[in-house]
Amino acid sequence: MKSSIPHVALYAATLAGLLMLSGCGKHEETPPAANAPAAPASTPATTPPANPAPSSTAPAPSSTTNSPATKPATTGTSPTTAVPASTEFRIAAVTVGNQVADDHRVSEAKNHFAPNDKAIYASVATQGNTKGVTLNATWTYLEGQARPITSTSQSIATDGPAVTTFEVRNPSLWPAGKYQVVISLDGKPVSTQGFDVAKI
Repeated sequence: MKSSIPHVALYAATLAGLLMLSGCGKHEETPPAANAPAAPASTPATTPPANPAPSSTAPAPSSTTNSPATKPATTGTSPTTAVPASTEFRIAAVTVGNQVADDHRVSEAKNHFAPNDKAIYASVATQGNTKGVTLNATWTYLEGQARPITSTSQSIATDGPAVTTFEVRNPSLWPAGKYQVVISLDGKPVSTQGFDVAKI
């Protein structure tokens, strides 16, 4: 009974955080989780107490926009026609790291983190058009019996390339071991990124 109390507290804190996030605006800045409560002293060292943070979506910079070729062919006898790029919505890339740039992209891809890294990000680059889909990031600690840390969803609508960033925070030290983040599109897993935490 003694060991289930910290788990109940962790789940309650996660649920409370998700409820607070549901009332937030989609584009509001979230203050750092500096005032998040520290894990109780009786919490086992392998329980990662993480605080989910809202995700954000930004259009991709115009320099990455795909455009059909417009130069005429210089060789050959038949004219070429530009083939329009597919407008079907898809995940183009998922990048994990501990810092994001102003364009919401992870600034440096990493798969090894230090226990004192306060935040870990997953930026999801998408291509194509959609009037509305839901992206989800589920973070899991894989050591021993795999345990979910948190799951965050973001509804997006876009008419071109975009980046959606998900974040998980831990006010304490991350337990050493293997982790993963699974990115889902409308409930279907489309990308799994593994990473680990170890003393450097």
